[in-house]
Amino acid sequence: MVLNNRCLTTLSTIFICWVLSTSLCYSLQGDIDCLKSVKETLQDPLNFLSSWDFNNSTEGFICKFVGVECWHPDESKVLNIRLSDMELKGKFPVGIGKCEALTGLDLSSNKIFGAIPPNISKIISFVTTLDLSSNQLTGEIPVGLANLTYLNTIKLDSNELTGQIPPEFALLGRLKEFSVANNRLSGPVPFFGNAVSSTYENNLALCGKSLSPCQGASKKSRVGIIVAAAIGGVTVAAIVVGVVMVFYLRKASRKRKEGDPDGNKWAKSIKGAKAIKLSMFEKSVSKMRLSDLMKATDNFHKGNIIGSGRTGTVYKAVLEDGTSLMVKRLQNAQHSEKEFMSEMATLGNVKHRNLVPLLGFCVAKQEKILVYKYMKNGTLHEKLHFVNEGDKTLEWHPRLKIAVCSAQGFAWLHHSCNPRIIHRNISSKCILLDSNFEPKISDFGLARLMNPIDTHLSTFVNGEFGDLGYVAPEYTRTLVATPKGDVYSFGVVLLELVTGERPTYVSKAPESFKGNLVEWISNLSGESKLRESIDKSLLGNGYDNEVFQVLKVACRCVLPAPKERPTMFEVFQLLRAIGEQYNFTTDADIMMPSEGDEGIELEELIVARDTIDAH
Repeated sequence: MVLNNRCLTTLSTIFICWVLSTSLCYSLQGDIDCLKSVKETLQDPLNFLSSWDFNNSTEGFICKFVGVECWHPDESKVLNIRLSDMELKGKFPVGIGKCEALTGLDLSSNKIFGAIPPNISKIISFVTTLDLSSNQLTGEIPVGLANLTYLNTIKLDSNELTGQIPPEFALLGRLKEFSVANNRLSGPVPFFGNAVSSTYENNLALCGKSLSPCQGASKKSRVGIIVAAAIGGVTVAAIVVGVVMVFYLRKASRKRKEGDPDGNKWAKSIKGAKAIKLSMFEKSVSKMRLSDLMKATDNFHKGNIIGSGRTGTVYKAVLEDGTSLMVKRLQNAQHSEKEFMSEMATLGNVKHRNLVPLLGFCVAKQEKILVYKYMKNGTLHEKLHFVNEGDKTLEWHPRLKIAVCSAQGFAWLHHSCNPRIIHRNISSKCILLDSNFEPKISDFGLARLMNPIDTHLSTFVNGEFGDLGYVAPEYTRTLVATPKGDVYSFGVVLLELVTGERPTYVSKAPESFKGNLVEWISNLSGESKLRESIDKSLLGNGYDNEVFQVLKVACRCVLPAPKERPTMFEVFQLLRAIGEQYNFTTDADIMMPSEGDEGIELEELIVARDTIDAH
């Protein structure tokens, strides 16, 4: 049986490759028209798609567009379109169907509204990964999605979808990940088998599988629905599904009238485990139990979500004594419970003033939950890019403090922590700020809990785990995380601090410029041009020289060749020397590199600070 399955997989792979290669010969203009249609359909208020300039006849020119990956860099044939978190607004771009060899589509974390096209299986026939999460999609999930037989991943979470999950989805034999959390769905969930990672929490009235039992629908009847769909018994399936839908819509209506406070199914599933004691590293919270967290987050109500990403969702928890905590529900952790406990025991002992303290963790059924100290001022990304209404521009003093102290934390992870930790996911979103704007690094060590291959690939292609714009150029060739890769990512953060620009979009650049922040800085020739990149709010306040020195350190960090970049310890020492008069750190805070690490003396660093222009 295993051999037969392998043969079928091989034959189907050969078939899809043959079909796609056939398309490669005839549809290059179609791919250009495809991207034109996407750009025309979606509003782009932040000009992320400004690089999509079609006034070019060079073969493969579209492969340099932001968010576009081609089968070959010199051939205009689109492999993947990834436009996550770009504030794009509009209906689903049906013209994307002209990209006939498309295998991956990611429009997550935008403002896509309206219904998912009912004929979507004809629009994106060969897609293996579809991510439409965190948008404003409405209506029902189209049955036609079940005809996308090559799908490995479907993410539809955090929309406003209604109705039920089509039972035909159970026929998607390749499916490995399926998420419809945070919608308004009701009715029974399909049975996918053990190989699928599924999330259904925060819906109106879903039932079955690991959720609440379906009332009025026996196990045999649910199997009957699937079997009927499998053999094409459309009439029987429609009748049964119709009855079930009526029943659950009525039930859902009653729940709305009665007031269902959260509808969080995954949280309800672990209520029976509320006697579980949390493994806490701090004595002050050592007696806490899972039931305390359930109460402090209102059963992990979606109204308490303060952040989410590939590693999981973060909730704010307020204890009875008024203490605030951050609680992360890990998503897709690949370790066994024993391995997870061992990893947590290690991370619990990783303590530094510039790391977000991991207070504890627990395992409840299949759920893995981490407890952190709450950071009042949110993320650096929010403070720099005005995510929240009423945000004020950060002055230079807190920016320099964040730069110096963050560098100290990363240097400690690289050079003094045992075991040493490569963060892999450095961005302005992973630097949290406490009430005094002291930076605290989050998500350190979590990369080890994820699937290593998936982690590496997502760092290259995703906007979540290794954010787009922060990834070192050598990563696309090696797919190996290194300390110098972290240095590059932190260099991009420093550029954000000094310029106020986003990593993937530069508002001050001319319209003809199509690159990212690093490319823009790299193209500026001469000191006067480089100074023009600085955030205007920082100039003329008596700190111009300090700001420029930090900018030059950032430029060293993002040099194309890894060997030419400084180590993280060197970055910290350079920044510390720039802000020495403010006493952000003391000699007691300094960590010397371990034996065998690259390092240079402080005197050399001060000299280097004054000669950075040469680089």
